[in-house]
Amino acid sequence: MALGRALRAKCLRATPFRGAVFQFQRMKTDPPPTSPVSPPQPEVFAPSQSPAPAAAPAGPQAEANFWLKPALKKKLLVGGIVVALAVGGGLVWRALQPTGPGAGFVVGNGRIEATEIDIATKLAGRVQDILVNEGDFVVVGQSLAQMQIEVLDAQRDEAQAQSRKAVNAVASAQAQVVASQSQTAAAQAVVELRESELDAAQRRQVRTETLTGQGVLAVQDLDDGRARVSGGAAALAGAQAQVAAAQAATVAAQAQVVGAGSSVEAAEATIARIDADIQDSLLKSPRAGRVQYRIAQPGEVLGAGGKVLNLVDLGDVYMTFFLPETVVGKVALGSEVHIVLDAALQWVIPAKVSYVASTAQFTPKTVETASERQKLMFRVKAQIDRALLEKHLKLVKTGLPGVAWLKLDAQATWPAELAIKVPQ
Repeated sequence: MALGRALRAKCLRATPFRGAVFQFQRMKTDPPPTSPVSPPQPEVFAPSQSPAPAAAPAGPQAEANFWLKPALKKKLLVGGIVVALAVGGGLVWRALQPTGPGAGFVVGNGRIEATEIDIATKLAGRVQDILVNEGDFVVVGQSLAQMQIEVLDAQRDEAQAQSRKAVNAVASAQAQVVASQSQTAAAQAVVELRESELDAAQRRQVRTETLTGQGVLAVQDLDDGRARVSGGAAALAGAQAQVAAAQAATVAAQAQVVGAGSSVEAAEATIARIDADIQDSLLKSPRAGRVQYRIAQPGEVLGAGGKVLNLVDLGDVYMTFFLPETVVGKVALGSEVHIVLDAALQWVIPAKVSYVASTAQFTPKTVETASERQKLMFRVKAQIDRALLEKHLKLVKTGLPGVAWLKLDAQATWPAELAIKVPQ
């Protein structure tokens, strides 16, 4: 045992690491000494001599070192592979990125966007059924959702009853007009009769006055003649009043006809309005596109203008990006733009500038000095051709990030890596 301790002391002087291991191993394995034994003195080597190599530890320590080295090697190997893959992937990604065509071109970052349409109910009501799902493609005029129309059906029945009532009122007013006209004719006939009677009474009165003056007739006959003339005049006036009353009744009856006709038109207009509301209860697609969201579900009660679906018009797709003040002044509407999406680096999509903001979208400071004006950013929209979009509707995705290369110089030529490349 003393010899083993001496050997371990030599190893501690020769290799500090192994000495530490042996010291730790000794503390774990060596039993406490049973008798006082003086520790051996460390051996001193001459300068010309070299210490003997330490013997490899045996037992459990040798087994621990045996398993430790392969595990460490494995970790180092895995770490090296990960680093190599990361570096290689970065190099490949960078190699696939457009390096830029040089002077006459400018680039901006943006996302693919499209016009969104909210399909909403015109009237308050309950959603009866939704006929499409998220992701479905729809065409113009396609039925999308149905609202309940029981209340509208009842209102239409009521309006139809009011219309029939107004029609009957028109017929009754027209009959009243005919009756009034007949009464007017009868009153005019009475007037003519009274005029004839009055004329006869007046002629007789003239003869009576002559005969009375000659003494042929008595004065009583003269008074009776005068009374007959006065009665005839009164009867004529009464007949004329009846004619005026009959004529007024005719005008009133004609007015009733007009009013009844207006009631018929109002009832028909109400029916047409209710029919329009019933038709609007069947929600249809105003454009061709794709269903993006189902905002409401069957059975839900919505207010007027409540949203049911959200559509994306895949024929109106564009990318918005921002350019600095020093560049945007050179951009003309209709300028060529080539879009490269991060998700499809192999394709180069053609577009044209359709909008340039007239004011900066954000400014660093309120005071715009010459240096600060260079930091102003203006919004630019690059519109993708509708014919190209309709040809690849199923491939169109909104929200995808990418870069837009804009050609400022009309004489410049697009490099090969930015030449138009679209799916066939």
